[in-house]
Amino acid sequence: MGDLTTQSASHRSNGELVKSSRGAFACMINSEIGAVLAVMRRNVRWGVRYVTDDDHLEHSLIHSLKELRKQIFSWQLQWQNVDPVVYLQPFLDVIQSDETGAPITGVALSSIYKILTLDVLDLDTVNVGDAMHLIVDAVTSCRFEVTDPASEEVVLMKILQVLLACMKSKAATRLSNKHVCMIANTCFRIVHQASSKGELLQRTARHTMHELVRCIFSHLPEISSTEHEMADRSSLSASEVSRNHMLGSTLLENGDMGIVCDGPSSLGDGSSPPIVKAAAEMDTSKTGESDGKDAQHGEVLMMEPFGIPCMVEIFQFLCSLLNVIENIGIGPKSNPIAYDEDVPLFTLGLINSAIELGGPSFSKHPKLLGLIQDELFRNLMQFGLSMSPLILSTVCSIVLNLYYHLCTDLKVQLEAFFSCVLLKLAQSKHGSSYQQQEVAMEALVDLCRQQSFVAEMYANFDCDITCTNVFEDIANLLSKSAFPVNGPLSAMHILALDGLVSMLKGMAGRIGSEMPVSDEALTDREGYEAFWTLKCQNYCDPNSWIPFVRKMKHIKRKLMIAADHFNRDPKKGLEFLQGIHLLPDKLDPQSVASFFRYTTGLDKNLIGDFLGNHDEFCVQVLHEFSRTFDFHDMNLDSALRFFLGTFRLPGESQKIQRVLEAFAERYYEQSPEILCNTDAALLLSYSLILLNTDQHNVQVKKKMTEEDFIRNNRRINGGNDLPREYLSELYHSICENEIQMIPDQGAGFPVMTSGRWINVVHKSKESTPFITCDSGALLDQDMFAILSGPTIAAISVVFDQVEQEEVLQTCIDGFLAIAKISAHYHFGDVLDDLVVSLCKFTNLWTLLSIDEAIVSFGDDARARMATTTVFMIANSYGDYIRSGWNNILDCVLSLHKLGLLPARLASDAADEMDSASDHERGKPATSSLSRLQTAPAAAPRKSSSLIGRFSQLLSFDMEEPILQPTEEQLAAQQCLREIVQNCHIDNIFMESKFLQAESLLQLVGAIISAAGQFSKGSGVMEDEDAAVFCLELLIAITLNNRDRILIIWQNVYKHISDIVQQNAMPCTLVEKAVFGLLKICQRLLPYKENLTDELLKSMQLILKLDARVADAYCEPITQEVMRLVKANATHIRSHLGWRTIISLLFITARHPEASEFGFEALSFIMSEGAHLLPSNYVLCVDAAREFAESRVGQVDRSISALDLMAGSVVCLVRWSYETKNAVEEEAVKVSEDIGEMWLRLVQGLRAVCLDQREEVRNHAILMLQRSLAGVDGIHVPNAMWFQCFDLVIFKLMDDLLEIAQGSSPKEYRKMEGTLVLATKLLSKAFLQSLQDLSQQPSFCELWLGVLNRMERYMKVKFRGRRSEKIHELIPELLKNTLLVMKTTGILVPSDDIGGDSFWQLTWLHVKNIVPFLQSEVFSEQELEQMQTKQQKPPVADGAVLVPSNETTA
Repeated sequence: MGDLTTQSASHRSNGELVKSSRGAFACMINSEIGAVLAVMRRNVRWGVRYVTDDDHLEHSLIHSLKELRKQIFSWQLQWQNVDPVVYLQPFLDVIQSDETGAPITGVALSSIYKILTLDVLDLDTVNVGDAMHLIVDAVTSCRFEVTDPASEEVVLMKILQVLLACMKSKAATRLSNKHVCMIANTCFRIVHQASSKGELLQRTARHTMHELVRCIFSHLPEISSTEHEMADRSSLSASEVSRNHMLGSTLLENGDMGIVCDGPSSLGDGSSPPIVKAAAEMDTSKTGESDGKDAQHGEVLMMEPFGIPCMVEIFQFLCSLLNVIENIGIGPKSNPIAYDEDVPLFTLGLINSAIELGGPSFSKHPKLLGLIQDELFRNLMQFGLSMSPLILSTVCSIVLNLYYHLCTDLKVQLEAFFSCVLLKLAQSKHGSSYQQQEVAMEALVDLCRQQSFVAEMYANFDCDITCTNVFEDIANLLSKSAFPVNGPLSAMHILALDGLVSMLKGMAGRIGSEMPVSDEALTDREGYEAFWTLKCQNYCDPNSWIPFVRKMKHIKRKLMIAADHFNRDPKKGLEFLQGIHLLPDKLDPQSVASFFRYTTGLDKNLIGDFLGNHDEFCVQVLHEFSRTFDFHDMNLDSALRFFLGTFRLPGESQKIQRVLEAFAERYYEQSPEILCNTDAALLLSYSLILLNTDQHNVQVKKKMTEEDFIRNNRRINGGNDLPREYLSELYHSICENEIQMIPDQGAGFPVMTSGRWINVVHKSKESTPFITCDSGALLDQDMFAILSGPTIAAISVVFDQVEQEEVLQTCIDGFLAIAKISAHYHFGDVLDDLVVSLCKFTNLWTLLSIDEAIVSFGDDARARMATTTVFMIANSYGDYIRSGWNNILDCVLSLHKLGLLPARLASDAADEMDSASDHERGKPATSSLSRLQTAPAAAPRKSSSLIGRFSQLLSFDMEEPILQPTEEQLAAQQCLREIVQNCHIDNIFMESKFLQAESLLQLVGAIISAAGQFSKGSGVMEDEDAAVFCLELLIAITLNNRDRILIIWQNVYKHISDIVQQNAMPCTLVEKAVFGLLKICQRLLPYKENLTDELLKSMQLILKLDARVADAYCEPITQEVMRLVKANATHIRSHLGWRTIISLLFITARHPEASEFGFEALSFIMSEGAHLLPSNYVLCVDAAREFAESRVGQVDRSISALDLMAGSVVCLVRWSYETKNAVEEEAVKVSEDIGEMWLRLVQGLRAVCLDQREEVRNHAILMLQRSLAGVDGIHVPNAMWFQCFDLVIFKLMDDLLEIAQGSSPKEYRKMEGTLVLATKLLSKAFLQSLQDLSQQPSFCELWLGVLNRMERYMKVKFRGRRSEKIHELIPELLKNTLLVMKTTGILVPSDDIGGDSFWQLTWLHVKNIVPFLQSEVFSEQELEQMQTKQQKPPVADGAVLVPSNETTA
């Protein structure tokens, strides 16, 4: 066969050569004549006789050949004008002669074949049509004398050659329909005859028949439907005539072909097989019924150039061959091999060839399409249940071709074939053999590989309320068939798996080509809607039919539920239908009848009982039910089968009567041709049911004959007899095909009987158009919702049991396709189920030791592939994973335990990992493996980074001897590292910022859940290591999601809080938690101003650390706080935030290692008031006081702290100045706050003034003096000044005096100098506030307090001796004070007798301090002048000179 193209090309080139050389063709004819004559001369009969008797002249055959030889060379210049009949006829005469033997006939046939293959005969040749007809006539009526079987077979093969050459010739289009049928018939007769001949002839005949059919039907696409409209309209008459040609004249003679060894032979002798004769007689009887005009027109059509008429006849003939075989008795339980498996195989092969070549062109010609829809498909249904795998395979190939080319015209037929044949055979429970199951499964898988098959099955059948759920049945079948039940995997399981994966990959490949279609159809609308009347506006427009089919699927689901309710209780079922608006609130007969008619799954016994009920409403429903049937052009028995196939006829006679009356009324209404009234239809229907019972009930021994049936039905047609032929046809129909009185209930797959096929044919006329789906993902979301669950389970089982990597890869392809589809359509539950299933295959090695697990994992292809797939899904479709994160994290932890993860897995994307503290730098990291193999240390382990270090791979602790890994282990480790690296596990966490919010929450929850399991464990190093690893992941995710930290912050904070509060001893986990929290705050504060308080509040956890934990990590914590402050001080504005920060710094003041960093942070805040705010002022002052009082550091640090405190007054002045532009109420409030801050400052300084250290103490007094002096820019209320004197200055003076008198000089050195400074402080403070306070009612008390302190200080003694410095200082200070008071008019003489006047009280106390000071301040002359002035305006006793309206606060 591989040389056919070359040979034909060779023939074409030879033909061109002949034409180019004018004498070449004549030479060729001459050589062929010589060849024939030479063979004839070898026979004595044809030898030349040298006699003179005229009776013995040469034979006419020889004579004609010789005459031709004389003429051919005279035509060499005008061959195109020569009638080919002239040079063909002598050869044709030899072929037709019954006197020639097989060798002579064979040579003549070879000559004709040579002429045909040289392409001399073309459409331009003169009279080429007649020539072609003569060739066909001669060859099909070939006669020859058989001398031996071999020569006979040679002749037969040459006949096949010539006939095929005729069809392949350029002039083949000149052949008439009749002659094409003759060619086909002759070839088929030879095929039939060859069954008793040699193997070569058999194969050649069959091959030629195939080529012939292919050649004929290859012209079908070239024939337009308009060209043969008349042919199709007159197809009946044409078929009758052609059948006479094809069947009557020749096919009836195709028995043994009459070939005998000693007699003449022809292709026209012999007897016909009974099967063909019966068919011919049946067709002949039909022919006799047609009128002569149609027959005459048919004759004309058959003589026209070949086209549709001959194709119709050949195709119908092929279908009739299957009918003949069926009538012999091939059924679902018979074995056709016992008859002849070759015959149906051969016939089916021819039909398949015709369909392959004709393709979609069949649909253009109603007659051909009608043959496929009815006769062919009925036979395919029958042969599909054959026990022969070869026949079943061929049938499936035909159906695949029909689906591919003609699916739009075969909707109901395809549904019937899938439901009753493929889906039935593919399940072992229906009794099919393994070979049948395998062939059926292969056919289903081939169909599933078609791009749009599953979508079209779903749209046309699953979404049609009158059809079965073909797609769902296929999906369930493939899923169940992939499950290995109680046995090893077989080819069937792998095949089913391939089908599932094909469907999934098809859906995945269509992702992105969806159309935006509204989901309006899926919403339940209020009110009743007649579901059986719903129609789609445009079945070609996806925007129209997609919402429609979704709506119908929604209705179908509700109908299935309603059917279940109805089957349990019809009354409640109807009420349920009303509740879901599928029936009207007030039931009407039409709606109930339509529900019975168009709803699948109903109990047909209940329908029959309901329809047969005598209730008036039930009778109305019955008549409406009958009106849903279309009985046009149907015989009574077919209509009755159709009607009774939808319910079970009740057993009571009255119910039967009512049902048949309704049927007869409807039948007569639509088919009144033969029956004269309804009564006739009713009586005949009764008679048919009785006949059906009689013929097919095994209990009836004496069967009704045809005569009995005709006699029983006399005079029922209005008093007249029905035509005998009509009754006879009904009788034989019932006898041969039983009316099924017990219809299928819709469960399982029904057997396709003749009655059911009638239903199929008529349903196909009423069905909605077949919806074609293009390559777009139109309904994939709906289908995947059905397919996903069983598919995941099935693929998982196969993946678990199979060992071949090819099959494992197929499973992985399926898993990835499921993941892609689930993510695209947001099926999070499906994706979670998939992840759970896959993760089961990744944790198998955790039960072993680590070394064994690594080697085992390296050898386990399933585990490796599953692991890679899990992380591929997590990286690609993490947005839609929910609970599956728990399982993914288990896999991550398992790989972590094996030390196979990237070393920087827990890093965040913001920057590189840096060290947490100086003391941690330089400490080598230890691997997870080594940590597991060494005993836990008592001391806290230090971290090498803020978030924590991740283990270096496979580095072992050298302090303890351990076994070195073997080469096998090292190779496995290296291989696995590469595999894990390719998984890009780190991207899951580093790219978590792109996850959807819900998925991110689930991921965080999974990490916390996993960490919680380890945190509550036994405290084993392995558990702690896993908990630390989870914490690192959590912190990395938190940092990577800083832009939406609010989503996860509460969960993260709670987890860290639990760690901090549940651990009372230093450990790595707490260390990671604390530093992770600090890192989060440090990173996020610049970006999340609205979260600043929340973040800083979280740092209060550090304050809750157990004392031992806090002490262990105080220094690095303080370092981090310092860095945080330096980096984010400008972002901290609230009092709450600063309180947390300053509190952390406050507690470091007395810590040996941490105080340095704490003070550095505080200095950064307070220096030059850089970051001092009203919200943190008091906190900073208190912290600075704590550092000033602390003896941990050097004295210089305390002095620096005091400087910070004193320097902060500048900020108070600045703030006070800024309030001048504020609203009055706000200004008053701010001014009060500033005063409170200043008072808090001086109180803090007063406390430090009592420090034992001389330098600190004295410097504190100086700073206090500065703070008091710096208050000039601040509006301090008078009342607050009085508080300052009472709470700060006087108290300081008193405390210092007490210390000087009561403490040991060793404890408080050089107190004399301190008292001097304090005295100066008192004097300066008093003079500073004198002008404002002098007019206050309490001023006198304040002044007496000052004098009292000076008086007491004058009396202080050091080591029993008074202080010279104080004795010198106080008089001088007092004198200066008095002079100021004198100058300002505060201190003036008074003549009050009571002795309680300000003047008198002043000098009373002054005399106790410095007796002669009055005369130094006031001379006698000044006193007299002042007294004179004072006498004029009398002043009340005890009052100051200038009254004031101010009151003390």
